[in-house]
Amino acid sequence: MKRITQFNNPRMAQAFVDYMATQGVSLQIEQDQHYVVLLEDESKAEMVENELRQFVSDPYHARYQAASWQSGTMESGLNYPRNRLIGHLRERAGPLTLTLMVICVAVFILMQIVGDEQVLAWMAWPADTAQDFQLWRWFSHALLHFSLLHILFNLMWWWYLGGAVEKRLGSGKLFVIALISALLSGFVQAKFSGIWFGGLSGVVYALMGYCWLRGERDPESGIFLERGLMAFAILWLIMGYFDMFGLAIANGAHLAGLLVGLAMAFVDTRHRRRA
Repeated sequence: MKRITQFNNPRMAQAFVDYMATQGVSLQIEQDQHYVVLLEDESKAEMVENELRQFVSDPYHARYQAASWQSGTMESGLNYPRNRLIGHLRERAGPLTLTLMVICVAVFILMQIVGDEQVLAWMAWPADTAQDFQLWRWFSHALLHFSLLHILFNLMWWWYLGGAVEKRLGSGKLFVIALISALLSGFVQAKFSGIWFGGLSGVVYALMGYCWLRGERDPESGIFLERGLMAFAILWLIMGYFDMFGLAIANGAHLAGLLVGLAMAFVDTRHRRRA
């Protein structure tokens, strides 16, 4: 076995191993004080070292993230300690991503303690002109979740997409996407169904639209959403409009969020596309 390199970060080591697996090269990881990458077929050493130089220069590039989904395996030799879950969450997500996740969980726990109606009375979309000046209401509806499945689904996508946007484009960009999509998706949903709604899904759909179109028009940004996942999101949206699940789905918020994300990605990539 030929020693190729070592990493201090286990996810970096795993990402490189996963990517090389997509190139037909099998690598192993041994753990001591570091995470050592080993190559069994030494005839491929030059190729692996060339790929390693590219990986080290931009380890968060979309091709490495995609490779972990395609070829990720538990047989690389890397064993994660149990406390690595929190570390893994932090590696992909920035401070804004994590902060909003914590706030959503705290609000969900509060709803279980004092009841949905009471928290809605504090945080729902403005009910009348008197509440229009309670500015937090224009955004706080996105923090409300009404079941464990509801919050888990939304936070998973928020972490996966919002974390990537924050890591690649900064907290400011993620903040703007979240703020605008929460405001406009809430406005549309209030017109559709009244004020008694909540959830981060309008923001999630905005991130889906943004990441997909940004990846199509500007692949070098490292922001992307696989076309299959985008097709699933649109199918879910269509099925929601036909009430095929028998659930209270915020269809207006989903559609508005998706359009917001697409529009923001188009604006952000228009100059690059012309070039």
